[in-house]
Amino acid sequence: MKMIIIVDVGVFIHMQKLLKVSGILLMTSGLLFGCSNSDKGAAPAKNKETNETANPAKDSFEEVTNETANPAKDSFEEVTKEYRQYAIGEIEEFVNATDAFTAAVKNGDIEKAKELYAPARMHYERAEPIAEVFGDLDPKIDAREGDVSQAEWTGYHRIEKGLWEDKTTKGYEQYADQLMKDVNLLRAKVDTVEVTPDLLITGAVDLLNEVSTSKVTGEEDRYSHTDLYDFAANVQGAEKIYQLLNPTLTEKDEELSKEIKTRFHNVYSLLDKHKEGSGYKVYTDLSKEEVKELSQAIDALAEPLSQIGIVTEAS
Repeated sequence: MKMIIIVDVGVFIHMQKLLKVSGILLMTSGLLFGCSNSDKGAAPAKNKETNETANPAKDSFEEVTNETANPAKDSFEEVTKEYRQYAIGEIEEFVNATDAFTAAVKNGDIEKAKELYAPARMHYERAEPIAEVFGDLDPKIDAREGDVSQAEWTGYHRIEKGLWEDKTTKGYEQYADQLMKDVNLLRAKVDTVEVTPDLLITGAVDLLNEVSTSKVTGEEDRYSHTDLYDFAANVQGAEKIYQLLNPTLTEKDEELSKEIKTRFHNVYSLLDKHKEGSGYKVYTDLSKEEVKELSQAIDALAEPLSQIGIVTEAS
C-alpha cells in the first residue's frame, strides 16, 4: 500500500533554506587556519589584492610582513589564493624564459642557450608542487634520460644533452619547438589546479626530499652540472609555502617556527658559499664533504618542516 505524505509548501521552502545554511556551515568549518569557535559559522572574509601579492615572483625572497600576519588573511582560502598567485607567477616567468631559451636554440646560439638554461628552469623548480600535478606534461618538460623511452624523450634535459655533450643546436630545433608548446600548455592548464592542504604541506617537504635523495647525486643536470640552481629554486619554493603558513604556525608553535627559519638560514648560507656572480658554481666543483654538508642541512630542514601540517591542523 502506498503512503501519501502532504507537506506544506512554506515548510518545504523553509527546510530547503536550512539545508543550504547547513552546507555553508560545513564548508566554512573546513577552513584550515585562524578559525575560533565563535566564527566557525561565518562566511570567509573577502579576498583583498595588495601590492605585496601583486608580484608573486618577488614574494619568494621577502620576509613575512605584519600584513601577512593579519588574522583576516590566515584562512585557508587566503593562503591557497596567495600560493596560487605565486605559482602562476613563476609559471608565467617560466614561459617567458623558455621562449628566450628556445629562440637561442633555434637561432644556433649555443652560448646564449647555455646561459639561459639553468635560470629558466629555476621558475619551474619553484612551482614544482603545482607543475607536477600534470603527469602528462611534467615528463615532456623535465624528464631526464632514462625516465622515458628514447623516442619519447623531449624537454629541457634533451636539449641540455645537445648543448653540453653533443655541443650543437643542430637537430635540436624540433625539441625546442615541442618544449615551447608544452610549456604554453602547462600555463593554460595551471589555473585548473586545486590547491589543497596536502598539496601545500607535502609539496614543501617533497621539494626538499627531492634535493637530498636524488638531485644531490648530480643526476638531474648530468650534462650541464647546473644542479645548484635547482637546489636553490627548490628551497625557495619550499620557503614560500612556509612563509604563507607561518602566521598560523607561530600562533600554535612558535619554537617550531623559529627552528624552521633557522634551518632555512643554514641552507641558504651553504648555497651562498658556492655562488659565482649571480649564479652558482658547476656542481662537480664541489668536494664530497661540501655535497654531504649541503645534503645534511636540507635533511635537517625537511624534518621540522614536515611537522607543519600536524601543528596547523591541531585545534
